[in-house]
Amino acid sequence: MHTAPEPGFFVLCGTFQPQCRPAPIQRFRCRSCRKTFSIRTFKADYYDKRPSLNAEVLSRLCSGTGYRQTSREIGISLNGLYHKARKLNRHLKFLHDNLMGDFHEDAVFLFDELETFEACRSTSPVTVPILIEHGSMFIVDAKSGRIPPSGKMTAKRREKIAEWQEVHGKRPNESRQAVASVLATLREKTAHLDQLEFVTDAKKTYPKLLREAFGADRVVQSTVSSKRTRDTSNPLFRINLTNAIGRDRLARLHRRSWCVTKRREQLDGHLSMWIAFRNYHGNRFNKDRGVTPAVVLGFLPRALSKGELLSWRQDWGPGRSVHPLARQGQSVREFTAA
Repeated sequence: MHTAPEPGFFVLCGTFQPQCRPAPIQRFRCRSCRKTFSIRTFKADYYDKRPSLNAEVLSRLCSGTGYRQTSREIGISLNGLYHKARKLNRHLKFLHDNLMGDFHEDAVFLFDELETFEACRSTSPVTVPILIEHGSMFIVDAKSGRIPPSGKMTAKRREKIAEWQEVHGKRPNESRQAVASVLATLREKTAHLDQLEFVTDAKKTYPKLLREAFGADRVVQSTVSSKRTRDTSNPLFRINLTNAIGRDRLARLHRRSWCVTKRREQLDGHLSMWIAFRNYHGNRFNKDRGVTPAVVLGFLPRALSKGELLSWRQDWGPGRSVHPLARQGQSVREFTAA
């Protein structure tokens, strides 16, 4: 019954008392295979040791607080916080994939890359392509990729880069792969559209990557000079604003910070957490109350609370995962269709 459960496939099978909850939890037994399970089997905090801290961890890590300070303030070990955060990252990545619906024909997409680094600013820069929908400021996706060092080269920096390359080899340029991965996420949600409008800067690789992802006959691209003043009249203002919000809300993206990303893969996980928090819980603008980017696009009827973000497991896909707002156990696909 795991993949296609039928009504009444289970019977009651006693209760158990977890140490982290005040009330006992009901267990059930499957009539078919005789295995037991409980309602916690379908929750995102399944097997968590301190589930009461999950919402606090989510809020702090998406509000500019670093890992060490978060661990001090909420009373959890640093390693315990790492494990909890990684589990939340995976869950919220699945949640975003499930809740993001198809975009309408009037959607305009803004695309840009911000630069950060892993471990060392001089030797290990990282690019982070970010794609948003203009009107709603909905973040479609963001991925990181390694890039070779560039910019001002002093003698000391050249020496440092040479020492690093002797140990690790020449640093690859993964900008194209990261951009293509972000565009592939959008391609799945715009297959029904005949035309897609993009606004980007004048980077030379973008036109070819857009054509490869969506086809030359579907892409309408407008370019903006990177030297143009970055005020509200700039067509790229909202993607620049999104980049600035990301640098503020993720401590590892601060320009001058001790909260440095040690491994690029962990940056991707933290980005997944922030994207879900921003799209489905946070207001689009400060003046918007309860109006999230997902609500503007019609993906949700209202904003999700932090508890709802972390409620039902989402790793079974939209066809089997319970929707965070469902009251009768409907899947994401059933709830969205209704």
